Amino acid sequence: MSRLIVVTGASAGIGKATARRFAENEDKVLLIARGEQRLRQAAEEIASDVPGADVEPLALDLSDAASAEILRDRVRRTGLPVGGLLCCAGAVPPSGGEEPVSVLTEWQDAYRSNVLTAVVAVESLVPLMADGGGIVLYSSIAAYRGSGGTGGYGAAKAALHSYVHFLATRLGPRDINVNAIAPGYVADTDLFGGELPAARESMLVRQTVLGRAGAPADVAGLGFYLCSPAGGYVTSQIVQINGGSQHGV
Repeated sequence: MSRLIVVTGASAGIGKATARRFAENEDKVLLIARGEQRLRQAAEEIASDVPGADVEPLALDLSDAASAEILRDRVRRTGLPVGGLLCCAGAVPPSGGEEPVSVLTEWQDAYRSNVLTAVVAVESLVPLMADGGGIVLYSSIAAYRGSGGTGGYGAAKAALHSYVHFLATRLGPRDINVNAIAPGYVADTDLFGGELPAARESMLVRQTVLGRAGAPADVAGLGFYLCSPAGGYVTSQIVQINGGSQHGV
């Protein structure tokens, strides 16, 4: 029987690859992102590439609590319980400099983009989830080693770890597993707002023991596993996927 899978941040990168992976499994996939045009293009691309794919785009800004009821209404209209929720939405806010007001703005933006987007999605859909379903939040290697700018991005991702443990305890009686994935450097994403400088990218690759950057499909495969019967006993974990990247600069 087809499951309903909800993927946020699904217009590009890891989110798009994750939506594709579930579509290949013949699940019904609800794709969510802020930009309507890019999201629709992503859904059309998946539908074109995956025969029989059942994908549906929904443009929402999940950092806005008002989007919660819109999301719930759309899910109810599918007539299916949510079998998996994968919160891939996130962003690195631009550094505003060292002035106190700019620092505060950067931290607020980081929290809004990386924490509230997950909280709104989860709290909206937990009542509509199937027992035995799965939730995956998306952290980052930055939660362990810090981040650039003022550090707001890494701190926001670290906040998700506590939320994962809270949710796993809360939802364990319903056999819903809750985990976070913490990727290292993944190429072909929009996370950095454009291409990394070649020297920076080379350094990140050198830090891995596999000698290559991650790909969105690498992370998508892990998300699929955690929301599958095979991964059902894995819960309250922060799973790093970074090619063996070593702590460093």
